[in-house]
Amino acid sequence: MPEVLAAVFATLIAITFHEAAHGYAAEALGDHTAREQGRVTLNPIAHVDMVGTIILPAILLVGQLLTLGRVEAMIGWAKPVPVDFMRLRNPRWGMLWVAAAGPAMNLLLAYLAALAAHLAGFIGPESAVVLYRSVALFMVVNLVLAAFNMLPIPPLDGGRIVTALLPWRLALPYARLERYGLLIVIGFVIVAPRVIPGFDVMGWLLAHVVAPIFDLVLRAAGHSP
Repeated sequence: MPEVLAAVFATLIAITFHEAAHGYAAEALGDHTAREQGRVTLNPIAHVDMVGTIILPAILLVGQLLTLGRVEAMIGWAKPVPVDFMRLRNPRWGMLWVAAAGPAMNLLLAYLAALAAHLAGFIGPESAVVLYRSVALFMVVNLVLAAFNMLPIPPLDGGRIVTALLPWRLALPYARLERYGLLIVIGFVIVAPRVIPGFDVMGWLLAHVVAPIFDLVLRAAGHSP
């Protein structure tokens, strides 16, 4: 139970700063829509989506614990920060930087957590173990959120970055996938691993993206391998 509560706390911090970063970036690049709607804030309540942040994750958590005895996959979302890309000074490149701001913030949070692990040298051994475990959990949550959002599926951040980079004749039809984005994500993350042997998007992300970046962030923060 303590680890579940710690994971919930880490997730709230991660999604709050992630969404706020989108709002701050959009404002800096000329769009004040998020500010006008009170979404440029670090108040987590402003970013909570009742279905995506609370109900669906709770159903998946309880359902998997009851049926499998463990948690295999989770999916959820925060309330997206409203961005009017046409109000940005450069809509195309502005969209790219606004999208990238969220994952970049999660990387920064992971790095700051890794720096905080150095405090273990000033506390007792038992407290140091708690600190290390808390830091590792916080880093993993932020790195998973960053990696997941970089999947090239609209409306995830990676999808919007790809849209900004594509030629217009390809960008427009690609952007239209956004209306089906949630179904595509659920299909890839929840459904496909159960019907296609060996297909595991989250497992691949954890092994080949999150784990290497985790080690890289630790090294950047001055920790020996």
